[in-house]
Amino acid sequence: MENSKPEYKPAVGLALVSLLLCGLFFPLLITGVAQVILPYQANGEIVRLNGHEVGSELIAQGFNSSKLFHSRPANQSASGVDPDITLSEALSQVPRISSATDITSAALNSIVNTNEEGTFLIFGSPYINVLRLNLILINTYRSVYQNFTG
Repeated sequence: MENSKPEYKPAVGLALVSLLLCGLFFPLLITGVAQVILPYQANGEIVRLNGHEVGSELIAQGFNSSKLFHSRPANQSASGVDPDITLSEALSQVPRISSATDITSAALNSIVNTNEEGTFLIFGSPYINVLRLNLILINTYRSVYQNFTG
């Protein structure tokens, strides 16, 4: 009977090739294609205000000023980084912002209602992106937010 020795060479070679293809080359290819075709999305949808990065549309920001809309509290969001709130959550913050800025409730309600984002057909609930809403406030009411630091 022949002395049979296990052959590991093909299995190790296949594992290394798979690791290089799936773990290195494919992710680099997809990242490169994304940077060329969709650079804003590939870089995290970073939003700028006056040339400064102020946040990402994809991650909740820690707004705590009474002059701005606040994100959902962490215990009400599954991940704690949800950048969106419901229409009723946004409208419930209007009186606070109105009293802090002297912007009328009607104007704030209008901004909230016109920036409600829909969903695909019947799937999901309408929502409002807090960062976008705050940027609209800052850009629309420059005199109120001229010395604003957050």
